[in-house]
Amino acid sequence: MHSIQDNSAIKNDVLNVKELTVSTVTGQILVDQLSFNLAAGETVAIVGESGSGKSVSSLALLGLLPSHLNIQGQAWLNDQNLLALDTPALRQIRGQKIAMIFQEPMTALNPLHRVEKIIGESLLLQGWSKTKVREKVITLLNDVGITEPEQKLRRYPHELSGGQRQRVMIAMALALEPDILIADEPTTALDVTLQTQILNLLKQLQQQRNMAMILISHDLNLVKHYADDVIVMNKGRVEEQGAVTTIFARPEAAYTQHLLDHDFGQALPSADQQTILEIKQLAVKFPIKQGLLNRVKDYFIAIEPLDLMLAQGESLGVVGESGSGKSTLALAITRLIESEGQIVFLGKDLNQLNEKKLRPLRSDFQIVFQDPFSSLNPRMTIGQIVGEGLALKELNQSVVDQQIEQTLEKVELPIDFKNRYPHELSGGQRQRVALARALVLQPKLMILDEPTSALDRTTQRAIVKLLRRLQQQEQISYIFISHDLQVIKALCQKVMVLRHAKVMEYQATELLFSQPKTEYTRQLIAASQY
Repeated sequence: MHSIQDNSAIKNDVLNVKELTVSTVTGQILVDQLSFNLAAGETVAIVGESGSGKSVSSLALLGLLPSHLNIQGQAWLNDQNLLALDTPALRQIRGQKIAMIFQEPMTALNPLHRVEKIIGESLLLQGWSKTKVREKVITLLNDVGITEPEQKLRRYPHELSGGQRQRVMIAMALALEPDILIADEPTTALDVTLQTQILNLLKQLQQQRNMAMILISHDLNLVKHYADDVIVMNKGRVEEQGAVTTIFARPEAAYTQHLLDHDFGQALPSADQQTILEIKQLAVKFPIKQGLLNRVKDYFIAIEPLDLMLAQGESLGVVGESGSGKSTLALAITRLIESEGQIVFLGKDLNQLNEKKLRPLRSDFQIVFQDPFSSLNPRMTIGQIVGEGLALKELNQSVVDQQIEQTLEKVELPIDFKNRYPHELSGGQRQRVALARALVLQPKLMILDEPTSALDRTTQRAIVKLLRRLQQQEQISYIFISHDLQVIKALCQKVMVLRHAKVMEYQATELLFSQPKTEYTRQLIAASQY
């Protein structure tokens, strides 16, 4: 990275940040004296765990932090100090000079607007005609690799896949041709093949436009392939910074070495236990209705007939890209959607039971969702959330309290957390609460739908270790749905690979990694190893 004193280097820089410091009213330092330079066509990555100050530093540059935070330092964009500009002046910068892509497109894109308006709105505000805007939006959609762009213009965000939404957000950010693009965790919630596609796309667009980029990520191994320089942050402080090649070859800080450690440990050895779940020819299809009378015209096949078996204390990993049928399989097994075929759980076919007969069995199989923040009731305390399922068991309050406390200890959360609310916890802590809510009912089977995808590597490692320990102690079986093969390798004895609703392969984890049967699985493994 250029030295700040090097005046010969500064003339090529589009951004020059000097000692950026962000603190709260109480004096807590969120970002501590961050300095870096950014040249046209160059990528600087800011890396660190949750709460390290990565996003705060970028939001400070755009004047998007709450007014009660104290911001000091300088950030020179050409001859303007961004940190000294008022709101009207910053509005001229946002989008035109510096644009930002956010982590979660579903919350960043307006759900009430169609794709054409989402991407074209900033151009209309610049006084472009509707015809010219439409042409530009179609060009942008082509640039970001969206097929048949004309057909996508009238779609709403919920009608697009995760990868398409991310591409629309990139197109929106590029509409005014900014000099600098800030990409805040642009691939966190995407499967590995999509991650690679989106990052390659950003790199390609950057080269075409000679655009500078700030890439924010918690994944150092991913940054290795896409950045020139890297800044490693920890609790607001810069641990080390420099050229990517140097930091990766010779990381000096213990914290950087820790971030580079991707060893999640080994899955428990398989044990010959009794089968608790056997699925035969399970299939899911959704009716496509048309016309005034809403008649069924055709069916969308979400899962083609598949078979699987799961023993007590065993884990099955289900892998596949977005839209492959992974989550549909989870919902079908738990009878949250209708399916065909047999789901034999503890000797009973769940598909043959009515809701009344199914209810007593529900505590034996539990599902944990991807985003704990949206699956936890914000108005309930952690104690109420964890104990909610126990209400059906007619236990007295002292027993309920005892079980809540024991379960919080099992997921390695302090007992006094029972009086807190979800918004007071970190992402990793909320995920532990979601696990505790399922565990308190002492299930035989837990279905985990992408429970670690939005977490940083250190928190992921801790959750995987916790799940492995619980599996050993409680003999729970897991169906673990993930796009992260490294996590699956560390937790599961068997793997099923799904693609376009079909089973591509289903075999022991070790065999899958050493002798993949299909080209698709080989691509997934390659993408997961960056």
